[in-house]
Amino acid sequence: MTRNTHVTIEDLEALSMGSVFLATGGGGDPYLPMILAKQALLEYGPVALIAPSDLNSNDYVVALGAVGAPTVSLELLPSIDEAGDTLRAFEEHTNKKVDAIASFEIGGGNSLLPLVAAAGAGVPMIDGDGMGRALPEAQMMTYAIAGAKPTPAVARDYAGNTAAFSTSDTQTYERHIRSFAMAAGGMITAAEHPMSGEFIKTAIISHTVSFAITLGKVLMQHRGHVQQMIPHLNACFKSSVYGQCKLLFEGKVTDKSVAIVGGYDVGELTVASFNSEPPVTINIKNEYLIAKQGDKILASVPDLIVLVDIETCEPINAERIKYGQRVAIIAVECPEFYKSEQALAAVSPRAFGFDFDYVALSAK
Repeated sequence: MTRNTHVTIEDLEALSMGSVFLATGGGGDPYLPMILAKQALLEYGPVALIAPSDLNSNDYVVALGAVGAPTVSLELLPSIDEAGDTLRAFEEHTNKKVDAIASFEIGGGNSLLPLVAAAGAGVPMIDGDGMGRALPEAQMMTYAIAGAKPTPAVARDYAGNTAAFSTSDTQTYERHIRSFAMAAGGMITAAEHPMSGEFIKTAIISHTVSFAITLGKVLMQHRGHVQQMIPHLNACFKSSVYGQCKLLFEGKVTDKSVAIVGGYDVGELTVASFNSEPPVTINIKNEYLIAKQGDKILASVPDLIVLVDIETCEPINAERIKYGQRVAIIAVECPEFYKSEQALAAVSPRAFGFDFDYVALSAK
């Protein structure tokens, strides 16, 4: 196994900022996970960040992250031991040593928890993730779409209780893991979708961790009004696995209605224009799914919908959105993986119950 580069303490703020942008409102608040990651790196040193192409074919890889409603992450706070203890419980359950850790999603807190586990275990973290953004359900991960089985899997709650899972398919696993999260207060840590190095090379969205760090540095370096930031963002995304980046709308949050339903944050918010334009409504299921202005669909899942502070361009998680905030809505075209027929069956608007097909941002 070749180890390419490392994630250091100096990278954490940029990783946090960039991954919140890519998380499309979900992935969990990154503040406390960033503090935990900093402590882990202080104690254990930098974590090797390995390109998927440099994995050995027989390396044993597991995906790790938090499962639950992001709103709960503001109250049910993780400890520094949870990610590492979940990894150890998984190794004990499977009687296998994990060679590398992958992220569920490049999203907020879920970009940092695998880093904490990797630091404690002394194993590398893979430069990539299973979504290229954040999405609410396990069967929406690239790992599952590509054919990885979700189990054996192990989950751990805040009190140290663990549960092991063995299911026939990922949709069944999603129901079971979500039920455990709800019973455990709304948020758990899970190690799931064990894969070989050979398999994950075909299933992962590559280089999203290093890109999130690069994106975060751009956001921090050029911090300012969204209109000034768009050229910098376009230049950044041009060399990425993503498509075009487009400013859709600017306005003020005038309504937000979100509740925890079935273990997810579900609802919508409204952004009113500063002029006479009709308002934009955004549907939420943990993440921002649909941006709609009247009958016009401005952007939809699997493309990324991002809300940022209009004056600083700092991305805002869905659970942090408040009435009266002045925001801009940005859309980014998703990686090519999610445009395939197989992927769209799991992540298109129809997969979320909306009665229309996905149209790529570049085709609008």
